[in-house]
Amino acid sequence: MMVRGLAKRGFEESLGRYVLPSLCMGCAACVTVCPAECLKYVDERPILSGECISCGICSSVCPRYGSPAREMEKAFFGRERITGEEFGIYRRVVVARTKNDDIRRVCQDGGVVTSLLLYAFEEGIIDGAIVSDRDEESPLKAYPKLAESAEEIIRSAGTRYTYSPNILLLKDAVAQGKRSIGFVGTPCQIQAIRKIQAIHLRKYGEIVNFTIGIFCGGCFSYNGLVNELIRKKMGIDPKDVEKVNIKGELIVKILNKGTKTISLKEAKKYLSGCVSNCMDFSAELADISAGGLGLEGWTLTILRSEKGEDLFDEAVSKGLLETKSVSKDSNLWRLLVRISRRKRRGFV
Repeated sequence: MMVRGLAKRGFEESLGRYVLPSLCMGCAACVTVCPAECLKYVDERPILSGECISCGICSSVCPRYGSPAREMEKAFFGRERITGEEFGIYRRVVVARTKNDDIRRVCQDGGVVTSLLLYAFEEGIIDGAIVSDRDEESPLKAYPKLAESAEEIIRSAGTRYTYSPNILLLKDAVAQGKRSIGFVGTPCQIQAIRKIQAIHLRKYGEIVNFTIGIFCGGCFSYNGLVNELIRKKMGIDPKDVEKVNIKGELIVKILNKGTKTISLKEAKKYLSGCVSNCMDFSAELADISAGGLGLEGWTLTILRSEKGEDLFDEAVSKGLLETKSVSKDSNLWRLLVRISRRKRRGFV
């Protein structure tokens, strides 16, 4: 599944000039796959900390460096997108929600991602899942988690709005002898996983059984979201925040004290700068893409690959999910198209 056109140069003459706040996504793919281990992940960016051997692998897996989108589609879906597929290749689009009460109590919207991971784990399809979780020491700070039990999968449910470099845990999964994992990540992370698979880095690529991409209109810097926006502007102690959500506005649910909201226009001032260079809203290279998109208690779910559709349908057949179809003339479909267009044009 080799994809042509991927860069083959060393760090300093390739990625070295991409490691800027406005370009680098902070996905950590380059740090993870570097065979010389000359890169470190510091302050959400890779830095050169040793002697580079100019193998070019770092630039080959970077989601921002030389991404041949159409070739990647053909490699992983068997074809390029056609006219009208404005949010990427898909087989079906549905809304769904979990039937699991334990997941429903902690999930962000419909609990579809958590339900699929739990089903895959309990059926032995995967022996772990790379997800994001909340840092108990730093309120609302996301961090990557290798979930190795049903309890850990459920505990990781929900959306984090600061960046979590989930790809870093591919190394841990390999080191721990994992055979098959589910990977959940943002669009840029899914792109990096696909590039890792495309250049046949088998140690990391083949361990990923399936990918679930999360809709992403941009992530917040931790200081911007937590200290500047929530603490100072909204007057909320971050330790008291039970949940953050975006439904036309930024909503902060406070423990035993109801909610406070702020306009998206104001909240977007605290987004990370890299968002303007990412054109993918709905994780177009994932096996399954999922997001709330304004829904209450449901997840908009895009089934893109045969593997993703089979996994989803198996979970439905086991009675784990409730589903509804989404028509092309629905407001929800039009909203997905509109946001995808805006993201592709560099608007958020």
